[in-house]
Amino acid sequence: MAESGVDVSALPQEVREQLAELDLELSEGDITQKGYEKKRAKVLAPYLTQTQNLAPPPAYDAESPGPSSASAPEPGPSNSSSSSSRHRRTRRPHRSGGTRDERYRSDIHTEAVQAALAKHKEEKMALPMPTKRRSAYVQSPIDNCTPPDSSSSSDDEAVSSESAEPQQSPDTWINSSLHGSSTSSSASSTLSHGESRPTQAPQPQSQQVPPPPPPAPAHPPHSYSQPSALAEAFAQTRIDPVGVGPPDMPSQAQARGSRVDLPPNAVVRGMSRGQSRSSMMETADVRRVGRGVPVSSRVSTKIQQLLNTLKRPKRPPLSEFFMDDQEEIVEVPQADPNTPKPEGRQIIPVKGEPLGVVSNWPPALQAALTRWGATQGKSPALTALDITGKPLYTLTYGKLWSRSVKLAYTLLNKLGTKNEQILKPGDRVALVYPNSDPAMFWVAFYGCLLAEVIPVPIEVPLSRKDAGSSQVGFLLGSCSVGLALTSEICLKGLPKTPTGEILQFKGWPRLKWVVTDSKYLTKPSKDWQPHIPTANTDTAYIEYKASKEGTVMGVAVSKVAMLTHCQALTQACNYCEGETMVNVLDFKKDMGLWHGVLTSVMNRIHTISVPYAVMKACPQSWVQRVHIHKARVALVKCRDLHWAMMAHRDQRETSLASLRMLIVADGANPWSVSSCDAFLNVFQAHGLKPEVICPCATSPEAMTVAIRRPGVAGAPLPARAVLSMTGLSHGVIRVNTEDKNSALTVQDVGHVMPGALMCIVKPDGPPMLCKTDEIGEIVVNSRAGGNMYYGLSGVTKNTFEVIPVNASGTPIGEIPFVRSGLLGFIGPGSLIFVVGKNEGLLMVSGRRHNADDLVATALAVEPVKTVYRGRIAVFSVTVFFDERIVIVAEQRPDASEEDSFQWMSRVLQAIDSIHQVGLYCLALVPANTLPKTPLGGIHISDTKQLFLEGALHPCNILMCPHTCVTNMPKPRQKQPVGVGPASIMVGNLVAGKRIAQAAGRDLGLIEDQDLVRKHQFLADSLQWRAQTDPDHTLYVLLNAKGVAVCTATCVQLHKRAEKIAAALMERSGINIGENVVLLYPPGIDLIAAFYGCLYSGCIPVTVRPPHPQNLSATLPTVRMIIDVSKAACILTTQVLTKILRSKEAAATVNIKTWPIIIDTDDLPRKRPPSIYKPPNAETIAYMDFSVSTTGMLTGVKISHAAVSALCRSIKLQCELYSSRQIAICLDPYCGLGFVLWCLASVYSGHQSILIPPMELESSLTLWLGTLSQYRIRDTFCSYSVMELCTKGLGGQTDILKARGVNLSCVRSCVVVAEERPRLALTHSFSKLFKDIGLSMRAVSTAFGSRVNLAICLQGTTGPDPSTVYVDMKSLRHDRVRLVERGAPQSLPLMESGTILPGVRVIIVNPETRGPLGDSHLGEIWVNSPHSATGYYTIYGEENLQADHFNTKLSFGDPQTLWARTGYLGFVKRTELTDSSGDRHDALFVVGSLDETLELRGLRYHPIDIETSVSRAHRSIGESAVFTWTNLLVVVAELCGSEQDALDLIPLVTNVVLEEHHLIVGVVVIVDPGVIPINSRGEKQRMHLRDSFLADQLDPIYVAYNM
Repeated sequence: MAESGVDVSALPQEVREQLAELDLELSEGDITQKGYEKKRAKVLAPYLTQTQNLAPPPAYDAESPGPSSASAPEPGPSNSSSSSSRHRRTRRPHRSGGTRDERYRSDIHTEAVQAALAKHKEEKMALPMPTKRRSAYVQSPIDNCTPPDSSSSSDDEAVSSESAEPQQSPDTWINSSLHGSSTSSSASSTLSHGESRPTQAPQPQSQQVPPPPPPAPAHPPHSYSQPSALAEAFAQTRIDPVGVGPPDMPSQAQARGSRVDLPPNAVVRGMSRGQSRSSMMETADVRRVGRGVPVSSRVSTKIQQLLNTLKRPKRPPLSEFFMDDQEEIVEVPQADPNTPKPEGRQIIPVKGEPLGVVSNWPPALQAALTRWGATQGKSPALTALDITGKPLYTLTYGKLWSRSVKLAYTLLNKLGTKNEQILKPGDRVALVYPNSDPAMFWVAFYGCLLAEVIPVPIEVPLSRKDAGSSQVGFLLGSCSVGLALTSEICLKGLPKTPTGEILQFKGWPRLKWVVTDSKYLTKPSKDWQPHIPTANTDTAYIEYKASKEGTVMGVAVSKVAMLTHCQALTQACNYCEGETMVNVLDFKKDMGLWHGVLTSVMNRIHTISVPYAVMKACPQSWVQRVHIHKARVALVKCRDLHWAMMAHRDQRETSLASLRMLIVADGANPWSVSSCDAFLNVFQAHGLKPEVICPCATSPEAMTVAIRRPGVAGAPLPARAVLSMTGLSHGVIRVNTEDKNSALTVQDVGHVMPGALMCIVKPDGPPMLCKTDEIGEIVVNSRAGGNMYYGLSGVTKNTFEVIPVNASGTPIGEIPFVRSGLLGFIGPGSLIFVVGKNEGLLMVSGRRHNADDLVATALAVEPVKTVYRGRIAVFSVTVFFDERIVIVAEQRPDASEEDSFQWMSRVLQAIDSIHQVGLYCLALVPANTLPKTPLGGIHISDTKQLFLEGALHPCNILMCPHTCVTNMPKPRQKQPVGVGPASIMVGNLVAGKRIAQAAGRDLGLIEDQDLVRKHQFLADSLQWRAQTDPDHTLYVLLNAKGVAVCTATCVQLHKRAEKIAAALMERSGINIGENVVLLYPPGIDLIAAFYGCLYSGCIPVTVRPPHPQNLSATLPTVRMIIDVSKAACILTTQVLTKILRSKEAAATVNIKTWPIIIDTDDLPRKRPPSIYKPPNAETIAYMDFSVSTTGMLTGVKISHAAVSALCRSIKLQCELYSSRQIAICLDPYCGLGFVLWCLASVYSGHQSILIPPMELESSLTLWLGTLSQYRIRDTFCSYSVMELCTKGLGGQTDILKARGVNLSCVRSCVVVAEERPRLALTHSFSKLFKDIGLSMRAVSTAFGSRVNLAICLQGTTGPDPSTVYVDMKSLRHDRVRLVERGAPQSLPLMESGTILPGVRVIIVNPETRGPLGDSHLGEIWVNSPHSATGYYTIYGEENLQADHFNTKLSFGDPQTLWARTGYLGFVKRTELTDSSGDRHDALFVVGSLDETLELRGLRYHPIDIETSVSRAHRSIGESAVFTWTNLLVVVAELCGSEQDALDLIPLVTNVVLEEHHLIVGVVVIVDPGVIPINSRGEKQRMHLRDSFLADQLDPIYVAYNM
């Protein structure tokens, strides 16, 4: 289109190269069609001939107005996660009033965020909203769940008036149909819009046909160039005939062209015999419009919308990396040449002013208290407030002193016996006081100091499940605390056991609780005085500190450090004796303790303590206190400024003129600037002077790092730093110039403390000094700082004894510095700037992001409607070799689904635009459910722990792994397969590899003529046995009680077969060679009917009878097999005859068209005129119909020769003869189960005890009890039977033992299956029942397929099945590499049983059809006399028959005819020897070729991914995976409560990414039992896929991971 006037060959070379590169990008899917056209147009623009006068060109220019710009995504990273905006909303007016949601609102930041969002606002919403079942979270009325009105006013709607035009874009079609369907239940109305507007077909990219010219310039460019993703999806989507599809999964067999089981034109789904293919297409109701988009296809709108999203290239291009074939190596990060690097000189340590020596400073802090207690006893020390904010009581210095002395005396002298006191000086004591009781705390703290015991203030534990309570236990343990001081009220409130004792908190040491109320204290004797030594380096108190991981450690502060810190604060803040201070901070730690408890006593300051509870009830109370008490100093946090400002309207008459210092404790936070400014704006009118605002920076280790000194009136205020976010993320300081959106404004926190030395070092690695324009960690050397983590010497060294080194690595001196954990830099005039904390640092792909900055951005995205009280947590989790950012926010109770999702998608865009980083997960949890810190903040490490454990219970979640996981290995490029036979042979020989083949032993020749006759046909065998050994019992059928309800001797079976043959021969219309359906429950009737068919010359087809309680689901399958097999007659029982003709059956199928039904229950005793003898052994004996795991119904023809060969092979392998008994607990309808149930006994003469598997549901012990009772040596079962026993009887082995059940007789227990052996199940079965005698060697597996019903079967003679461990990464490359048990990425595989006599297998490359070496994974091909003859089909597709049943190798041995099993596996030569003395070759089945997932060029087996998924969370029951348009879809059954549903999504995504290097596209959470499983216990993944696409799953939640 763009080149309409350009001759490409005439263009300059570099332009042609650019165009070729674009073509390549398009073909590889790295760029969308739209992006391709846009870029191409841009490249060709200068060379275009002037054709404007012929037709108006499409508006490509992004700046041009109109819808074109609305739909064109901007290239570049800003779009990577931002395509989710469908909102054209203007900014809401600033909402004032009492809400506290905007607590941290930064107006600078808000503008930046709004500007960033404005970039995206024109784009339509592309992220499909997750689908949530209504019942799961009743949070919002139904009408909230349609997309917002804002999208309907978008520019795209301008086009809808011309909707009759044929070029309607699929985008609009899908988007418009989306409006009706935001819940999954609306599948019925899905594509109603599409039908009224024909859709232009997708252009096949290979043809490069220029699309037609646009009808009007108003159309968006993509309205006629449909991308290939959508085309591919439609091409692969299968159409369900409406209303025919029964919910019973095995019945939903479909004609699927790409499957190998059925020829593409087989008629399925119960059609009458005359219908042609064209009529079938009509049945399927496919109305194709234009060229190829089936408009009414039953693919749900949600799915279509998801496809729509996929058009945009989401992830940044993968950078180059190297790759070894054996090992997938995760990307080696390449340094970006444009990364900003520090350019300044090396930093010089900065000195604070000298600490002045004042003559009357006390020698220790206790001495100050002694002095004021004695000389100023009446002077007020502390005023406490009640819950309404009114003063409750005032503690004077005299009272404080006397009470503290009493407590000190009590602690040292009154706690133990006279001779042995519990406490001695130097012991650690916990202080447990509530925030509302400062006076008790003060007395306890000073009492401890006077007694010289070490106080450890901690929070009051409220319940066993407190956030971080076990970590507090770790602190108490590391400080060896055995005693806790508390108040009487607090003690009464602590949780108690039923006996009244204080609860033992999780992880806490045993504590003795002591109440410190005055009435319990003892007055000291006159001569007792507390010992007050001069301050030394002994520990004075321990302050707790929580690390990033949540560990709580105790920072020990020595007596001299405590005193020096008070002196430094006094000097820096210019404290004077007798001043008044209002303290809103927590007095147990940090600034609240240092200023409000310690420095205030040193300077005889009157402190007014405002508890957190008062602030919640009445946010302006601290401002009132300042006004009433004319306070000189106030200690607050940003949130207090914010709350006071919000509540300010209620308080007109307040004056803050008395304040000389307003200390902002968290002044180092990114949102502090705006809080301070906004507060000043409001309160300047109330006398607040700008120079009194003093932000400061502190840390538990270094204590006060810097504080802004109170300014002089009229002096200029310090300048702000406006920094570039991009620079910050690379750790360098750059003044922001380019993009005002991604700027961070920070204020200084003043100068270094008096007497301290400060420098900046690199935060990770050795403490190297930073350059002047580099961000690093602030380290401080000062006498006024913590000196160790108490009891943790190892961690202490790295933090408290750091000696900075210069660029060459040499230490800059001897003096140790303390790491503060603050990140920042030293600005002009030695001002300190802090930009974040170490614990909030998120290192993503080598770049640093600060959690607080991300919180500020998220808060700026209009959280009013969505986020509860601004509660947002940001942390990172390590997934797949990198940190991934997770944001969790509390959702307002009244927020609608729509608002929440809209907010989440906008946060994605904002963070992507401003911080240039992708979010991994964004979750919303119900209000007030995140773990809280004692003062109500969010406990980050506990939140992270809950997220990783899957216990967060979000109510909304959005995962975006596609945008942020950029370190995926490169997709594997398949090598071209053009290699000749010689090179492959040479390659095998050179590499020393054997050709992967194996064979069972020879079948041997039969000498005796009698035996030849007997074994030629199975019907002859039965007659022969009826004559020679008439009373030998062949079959015993047991009921649920274990009672033999029916037996059959050779002659009884023969006579019953004769009766049935006579009935068949009498009926007109049933001819020799016609198919007869046998519809019986498992039992001897089925066997008799089978031989009756053989006697009459009919071909039996066994079919599982419909379930009487579930006809609607099971009867259509029966109908389908009857129709597909063109059966002339149905043999069945009286009960089933009634069911087939019942009203209920008529509601499901057409009962008038059943073939002849013969009820065999009461047939007359007649003998047939003659017993049919087949003309030769190659005629068909019976047909075996089965639904494969891919959901295909396939019938195979089994000849008489194959029956004899198979029975003989089984007889040899299992050593079966007349005197043997075997027990069979299998379904007798197809495969090896049918052979063992109906054929083997008649051939070998052994007795079969038949146990119908469904009887086990009512009597679990039936099978195991029978084995014990009859002393059975060989038994056959299915995986579902084994699973029933394992789950149901696993815990009851003692009961079984008591009943006398003993399995020591069992020599072999064979699981019959057509899949990879389920090692975990067989292993747990063996382990569980070992206690009742089951040998660990007994359990083995058999393997069969459609083309050959029995390939392997563990017999009595061969070696035990071996287990190997293979490397999963190699397996994905179709290589087999054995590893040791327990190796990472190892997969245990068990041999599928010994290969049967007469069977040969070879491993073949399914593409080239050449034989492979034994280190390769390939398709298993089999050559054996008992292979099936071919598929039973209507049109006789010869090529498919030849391909599957009579195929030849492309080289090597081109003569032998092989059958293709459709299963991948490998052969390994083991150390064991087989019966002939040779080394044993073991066959390992890995999985079905049809089911493998081709993703990123690698081959994955669904079961491996499912195993990982099932391990991810305890609430995941069964799981299944399938692909859909290159997206991996995981369906997980939730066996917990529905509130766990959303917990599974991140865990499933994580585990698949970590273990399989795949990004999950869609996670579907469903109820237990939704994943269809066939009678053999195999998952029907293709049916599940169909149900998912047709929106029939009724999921609890569907998450689209974008």
